[in-house]
Amino acid sequence: MADGPFRSQVEWQPQSTDRSGIPTTGPERLSGEGVARGFGNDPRAVVTGRTGNPGARHGPLESRRKLSSGQRLAVGVVGTGFVARGLARHLARQSDFDLVATLTRRPLASINDFPAPGVLVETIDALLAHAELVVEVSGDPLHATLVVERALERGLPVVTMNAEFHVTVGSAFAGKGLLTEAEGDQPGALAALAEEARDAGFRPLVYGNIKGFLNRRPTPAEMRHWSARQGVSMDVVTAATDGTKLQYEQALVANGLGASIACAGLRGYECQDWKVGARRLAQDAEEGGQAISDYVLCKAGPKGVFIAADHLEEERAALEYFGQGSRPPYLLLRNHYLVHLELPRTIRRIAEGGSALLSNGECPLVSVAAIAKLPVASGQSIGRAIGSFEFRGEAVRWCEYPDHVPMGIVQNARIVRNVEPGAYLRWEDVELSDHRAVTLAKTIATRVAGVDASIRSSTA
Repeated sequence: MADGPFRSQVEWQPQSTDRSGIPTTGPERLSGEGVARGFGNDPRAVVTGRTGNPGARHGPLESRRKLSSGQRLAVGVVGTGFVARGLARHLARQSDFDLVATLTRRPLASINDFPAPGVLVETIDALLAHAELVVEVSGDPLHATLVVERALERGLPVVTMNAEFHVTVGSAFAGKGLLTEAEGDQPGALAALAEEARDAGFRPLVYGNIKGFLNRRPTPAEMRHWSARQGVSMDVVTAATDGTKLQYEQALVANGLGASIACAGLRGYECQDWKVGARRLAQDAEEGGQAISDYVLCKAGPKGVFIAADHLEEERAALEYFGQGSRPPYLLLRNHYLVHLELPRTIRRIAEGGSALLSNGECPLVSVAAIAKLPVASGQSIGRAIGSFEFRGEAVRWCEYPDHVPMGIVQNARIVRNVEPGAYLRWEDVELSDHRAVTLAKTIATRVAGVDASIRSSTA
């Protein structure tokens, strides 16, 4: 193409897709649960999982019949934090859902801020006793593992707002039931925008997040201030401030939407105009031959997500008329994500028989490693690495960091070798708990290593 780095449109033709963006025709269609959706040469960068369970006790067809007949669907929620409280308020305003149980690990007598105290329960059995669909918003990948596994075994669909869970162990549940991330946070917002973009014939190059601020070494005093001001836990504020939350979100987007990452920790171009950074990322994607998941750091930018995309040359005049500019990359912006206020949209999607919006896939390309912020000495205990002052997360490609420990399972752990600032945590550096999530994470690591070895052998 004479007017920029974008390749000739002769190389690409749009395909028929279902609502989740999965091709139903053309060379990228695969059998089973994997589907390729990238445009590069990495044979495993585009493996995603999309699962369902036709035999579910409260499957999509039964849920759809209930909603169509005016009956209310029984929803169980996991967590009593910021998102869960907001969701409880919002579900009470819905005509088609009933909040029947909310699982908490806090002593019931200590909870005075939950808007529906009558539905609080303390066991997974009590949560699942009456729920027809489970919403997991605890923010804890280990706790989520236990609940999601039990719910899927019962045949219940599970909707989450928990990117940390998906990237850590979500792949272990591919093919075992209907599991999806929800709209409301950045990953779900990007997945929904991707569906709209593909429906309009766009070819995504970049799935982008707009970040206004990062501080990779925040102090406890700063985090205590913002925790109190924003009404969220200190570890959540810390993970958002040091970039860990962002890295998890973009890792999930990469795995779930058939993209890759440009480098460990992502590019994250700093810019005064988010569009400038978005176009730089689009050029990186074209030069690398693979759609990427990344972000821009723009203090003046809107709060939202974007897709930088290509389109057929024959639509250029129309797209220019529509205000999209005279040539690619075309920038599609969603300038909001409303967390619990949007979450019921995904619940309704699943209840009405729709497919999963976003999941981590069976064999993920991207994980999140724990990077030491400061010297971490042998013998030191780590209660929870995510949101800690010892570690921050960075998105990494499994094939480039095969010995990294997925950050999400570093809970109630003990460091057994000194870890220097900037180094990533390896299996040999840490003694982990015997939690179920640790077992599943090791299984995923073994599976990914086997796929990588097979690909190296076949391409040698």
